[in-house]
Amino acid sequence: MTDPTLAEILTRLDRIESRDEIRQLASKYALALDMRDMDAMANLFPQDVSAGGGQKGRAALKAWLSDTMRKQFDGTSHHIGTQIVEFLDADTAVGIVYSKNEHETGAEWVIMQMMYHDRYERVDGRWYFRRRQPLYWYATDLNKPPIGSRKMRWPGREPYEGSFHALFPSWAEFWANAADDSPALADPAPLEQFIETMRRGNNVRSVRVR
Repeated sequence: MTDPTLAEILTRLDRIESRDEIRQLASKYALALDMRDMDAMANLFPQDVSAGGGQKGRAALKAWLSDTMRKQFDGTSHHIGTQIVEFLDADTAVGIVYSKNEHETGAEWVIMQMMYHDRYERVDGRWYFRRRQPLYWYATDLNKPPIGSRKMRWPGREPYEGSFHALFPSWAEFWANAADDSPALADPAPLEQFIETMRRGNNVRSVRVR
């Protein structure tokens, strides 16, 4: 076996192992959050994680999210679904993670559908979340289907629009061109660029993790 062949095999093996480790991050985050193990949750991020309000570090992230969970929820359950992981280089990747969540909040049981737009980074040989950007579709009491607009419906708060579709221009374009029957197709996305090709450079306002 030649050295270039061995190097290619090792690179591909590293990519496989890295993708699996990154996918585990989403499941570990859900379990840590639902079991209220805030140390385990904070340790899924690098030591210099941005925690909002100009704060940095795992301790700041732990304090903010602990306060959020105590004030808003009695119990939660996060169910991880669709996942896509794409590498920018050997130590950086992006991802999309679907999450269907249930929240016990006082007298109401709120269900939520959302996705995370993640950025991952390998630090000292270990993968972490660098950032989690939540994109919400709906949140509503279990017995009140969120028909119509402003599907984010939390107890004690005015309904508002989520950002579930905002990262991807195709949603608005599809409904704006309902009669479009053009047979033309865009070129397939390059390898490791499926998410960014769908985004087409579109950005949405950064939202704090939940």
